[in-house]
Amino acid sequence: MSAETPVQSSGYFTRTRLRFRDWRGNRPFWAGLFTLIGGVPIAYFPYATLKLGSMSLAMATTAGAGSLIIGVLLFTLGLTMWFQQATRVFAGVAAIVLGLVSLVVSNIGGFILGFLFSLIGGALSVSWVPADASADGAKTRRSRKHGPAGGTHEGTAPADSDAAGTTDAGAPEPGEQLTESAGADNGSGNGGGYRAD
Repeated sequence: MSAETPVQSSGYFTRTRLRFRDWRGNRPFWAGLFTLIGGVPIAYFPYATLKLGSMSLAMATTAGAGSLIIGVLLFTLGLTMWFQQATRVFAGVAAIVLGLVSLVVSNIGGFILGFLFSLIGGALSVSWVPADASADGAKTRRSRKHGPAGGTHEGTAPADSDAAGTTDAGAPEPGEQLTESAGADNGSGNGGGYRAD
């Protein structure tokens, strides 16, 4: 029996749910969803007509075309976040800018709802990083700190070095000959240029 057997033997709903979970985990799903939701009130409210009995209340403004364009662009940016993850930073910044512009153009940003949703979606998109890229970044930081073989990388000081700049590995063992310090070449240093720790 393989590890895939429980998934294959499960029902259609379970397989679909697991596939959707894998798909959602590889992209800024929530960023795209919030941006899509943010575009709806921005595009809808300027063209909405509410019925109160026999009286109709229209909220159309002179900037209705601008509101429609902003709403459609936010909807497009939400889909871009889902299907083109490489452009997620651009899409996030554009969603934030369009959300800010909607405050002026579209009924206070779709009555603040569209503005908030597009702002949150844009921020989530800018800050989202793929799981493998974040793992690679952690490995890179770890290798810079410890070097490839677990030792300290050249250019970084080891944690257990003393104030004089020597390490435990460079300290003379009992019975070993003392080494000449760097100050002996120019005549400065401790008395004859030798130092014992």
